[in-house]
Amino acid sequence: MIDPTNSLAFSMHANKGVYAVLLGSGVSRAARIPTGWEITIELVRKVAALQGASCEPDPAGWFLKTTGKEPGYSELLDAVAKTPAERQQLLRTYWEPTEQEREEGAKVPTKAHRAVADLVKLGYVRVILTTNFDRLLEIALQDVGIQATVLSTPDHIDGALPLVHTPCTIVKIHGDYLDTRIRNTPEELAAYPDAFNRLLDRIFDEYGLVITGWSADWDDALRAAMTRAPYRRFSTYWASRGEPSAKAADLIARRGATLIEISDADSFFDTVSEQVKALEEFSRPHPLSTEAAVVTLKRYLSEPKYRIALDDLVSREAENVAAATTVPAFDMNSRDTNGAAILARLKSYEAPSVTLIRMAFVAGQWSEGAQVNPWTKALAKLSLRRAQGGIVIWLDLQRYPATLLLYAFGLGAVATEQWASLHAMFNSAVARENREDKRAVELVPVWALFEQGSDVMKLLPERDRQFTPFQNHLEALLLPLFRPHFPSEDAFHVAFDRLEVMAALSYAIPAVEKGERYWTLPGAYGWRHENRQRIFGEIRTSLQSLGDRSPFVMSGIVGKTALHGLENLTQLEKFVPEFRWR
Repeated sequence: MIDPTNSLAFSMHANKGVYAVLLGSGVSRAARIPTGWEITIELVRKVAALQGASCEPDPAGWFLKTTGKEPGYSELLDAVAKTPAERQQLLRTYWEPTEQEREEGAKVPTKAHRAVADLVKLGYVRVILTTNFDRLLEIALQDVGIQATVLSTPDHIDGALPLVHTPCTIVKIHGDYLDTRIRNTPEELAAYPDAFNRLLDRIFDEYGLVITGWSADWDDALRAAMTRAPYRRFSTYWASRGEPSAKAADLIARRGATLIEISDADSFFDTVSEQVKALEEFSRPHPLSTEAAVVTLKRYLSEPKYRIALDDLVSREAENVAAATTVPAFDMNSRDTNGAAILARLKSYEAPSVTLIRMAFVAGQWSEGAQVNPWTKALAKLSLRRAQGGIVIWLDLQRYPATLLLYAFGLGAVATEQWASLHAMFNSAVARENREDKRAVELVPVWALFEQGSDVMKLLPERDRQFTPFQNHLEALLLPLFRPHFPSEDAFHVAFDRLEVMAALSYAIPAVEKGERYWTLPGAYGWRHENRQRIFGEIRTSLQSLGDRSPFVMSGIVGKTALHGLENLTQLEKFVPEFRWR
């Protein structure tokens, strides 16, 4: 009924911090760190060389014929290096990159290590067990700002904080390659110190498990610890390339584990990480929490005595959105900038913004005078480009929550003709660039959002009437939220176009007043001819009949005087076909 990888993602998302990850040598394989079998074959070659024999093309067969035994990693290592210190020096070359390997990207964290680090950063994984000696996990975690607690010896365990009190604990079951007490030989792998057994018993009892890259063939003590776990509080997922070994199959049956067939650890963990992030990003606020916020907002708008409470309410929700949209999931350096990636990024910004934009629509309807101030402050907060380095399109999109806020407030203001409030939002200073204060209308509306606006538009997946794909997407998002406040769906689209016309006129005011070259913000009004003619006609009639007493002039939204407003409107009428031609 459901793919087991999807099932794992749902379980991890629903049970944050409950799943521990067990990583075997297969996870580091993509980093060109050899597995135990590959080291075994290399050791066979060294033994053959010392004896002056040729073991090629079948080193394993040569060893069997020469000794009467199958080659074993632990036995060979025990034979050629008698002490732990000798074993450490022999093996460290297998984990530490040479200069050439560094240049080739070898022996560095893989996609799997980095995906696990992302899950740790987001709080979904807090305990990692590994049979590996390398430090790729630690490096991947450090790269996302996590300093893990590493337990690789009994004395580490005895002095460690409880697992629940650390952001991430790595249990290196067989030790760390820089410590001479690493466990390699059959005797060392047959039984663990009491401190390790107690810790493993707790983990296997209290946590769910995600197992990858571990064959279960060599580690008698680890199999025993997993077998004796008395309860199955949470599920076990065992990701395996091909058929699991007989010993692994036995453990899978004993734990009632779900087997997941994978092609490699990198793609598996990358998929799990992306699916968990998607579930988090697309999880919208509970409707009751949004409704409660809207009801509270209405009460605060009803009387001046709630001025401070109103400011706190809006500021708190804007801060929630800002915090939710600066998590590591918003990778500013991702070079995947196709249409699907852009849509996914849009939705990941939209999900945590729903409560704020529902509130903003109500505020646009009823806010007057000083009641607009909390919203201009929220707009400024969300207009900040918090990351300064990365791919331009992702840096620009950091302002998208501000775009959502402006359009939601603007639609409410258009619905009740609160032109002064809308003008205050358009003209609020939200950033300072090149020693000049930038108005919201210059940075936040759809076409002002990107440095290369039209190029970004072309990247979005095709829709009907592809003149303004971003506006199409935004309308499709806002329509179900605000449709009940308009007489019909057509009335909503007219309001949307009226908002963008007002943004275009407001944007162009400085050029009109100074007599400079005219350029302004295009919009869906450009191709919706009937809506545009109707809106332009209403504005022109008001300016001609009421002059400077027109609400469009008194609010300042089209210009300081009716003459400026009429000139602005005439220039916009000429601009529309010019833009459509381009």
